[in-house]
Amino acid sequence: MRCINKRFRRIFCLLPCLLFLCGCQKEVPQNRIAEYEQSIYTEDLYRSELFADTLCAAAEDIPNELIQEDASLHGAALFDVENKEVLYAYRMHERLFPASTTKILTALIAIERGNLDDIVRVSENAVNIPADSSRAWLLAGDQLTLRDLLYGLMLPSGNDAAIAIAEHIAGGVDSFTALMNEKARSLGATNSHFANPHGLEDPNHYTTAYDLYLILNACIKEETFLEIIGTPQYTASITDAGGTVRQAGWNQSNYYTAGRTAAPEQVEVIGGKTGTTDEAGSCLVLLSRNQAGNPYISIVMGAASKPVLYQDMTSILSAVPAS
Repeated sequence: MRCINKRFRRIFCLLPCLLFLCGCQKEVPQNRIAEYEQSIYTEDLYRSELFADTLCAAAEDIPNELIQEDASLHGAALFDVENKEVLYAYRMHERLFPASTTKILTALIAIERGNLDDIVRVSENAVNIPADSSRAWLLAGDQLTLRDLLYGLMLPSGNDAAIAIAEHIAGGVDSFTALMNEKARSLGATNSHFANPHGLEDPNHYTTAYDLYLILNACIKEETFLEIIGTPQYTASITDAGGTVRQAGWNQSNYYTAGRTAAPEQVEVIGGKTGTTDEAGSCLVLLSRNQAGNPYISIVMGAASKPVLYQDMTSILSAVPAS
C-alpha cells in the first residue's frame, strides 16, 4: 500500500507541472524539443564511436588457444594497442582489488599536474604506514624532487612515496583520491573507485582488468612514465630534516625489467607495475612490444603467488604475434 500511496502523491504533485507545460507549448515548440533530443543523441553516438575507434573494447571473455588458462586468476587480458583489438580476456570487467597497480594512476596524475623539479617535503603522515607494507624508506622531514619521488613510487612501490605525492599535488589524500576518480572517469574507467593513492585494501577501492588497461593506455603517452617503468635501478638524492644528504637506491619490483624473469623470444618488455596484497593476490600490468615495434598491454590480477604471476604473464605474452 505504501508504494501505491507514494505513486498517487507523485501524480498529484506532477499535475500542476503538466498543466503548466501544456500552457507553455507555444513557447517551446515540439520541433525544438526534437532538435535538442537529436543533438544529445548525436553527441552520445559520436562519443561511443570515438571510444570504439581509439580503444580496445570487448563485452565478454575472449579465449586464446595460445594462452594456458589459470582458473584461479581473478582477471586477465591482452590488448593489441596498435590495432585496437582484445586478443584475450578473462573476467576483465569484474571489480577487483588492484593492490599497488593503483600507483600507475597516482603517477599519471603527478606527471600531468606536478612540476617534476619541485622539492617535496615528506610529512609524518606519509611515513605512518603499516610496517609490513612496501615502502621507499622515506623519513619525516626528507626533501627530494617530485621526479625522484615518482621513482620511489614505481620501483620499490613505496606507499610512503604515494602519500607524499598525494599531499604535494592535492594537499591531502582525500583531495588526491577525488582527482584519481575524476581522471578514471575521464578515461572511461567507470567501473573503478579509488580510496587511496597506494592500493592498500579498502572496500571502496576497486577496479577491473579493463579499466587498468584504459589507465595504462593513458600513462604510456607520457615519456616520463615510460622512462620510469623501464628503469631497473635508480638512485635518489634525499636531504633529511637535519640537512644531511643521503643516496637512496631503489630496485625495480617488476621481474621482467629487473632481469629476473625472461619474456618470450618475440616480446620486449618495456615496463609495468606490480601489486600484491592478501585480498588482491599478485597482480601485474605490463607494456611490451613485438619485433615489429607494436605495443601490447597485458594484465594479470589475483595470481596465487609471485611465481604463478610470472608464469601466467609469460603465457599471455606468448600470444603476442612476432610481427
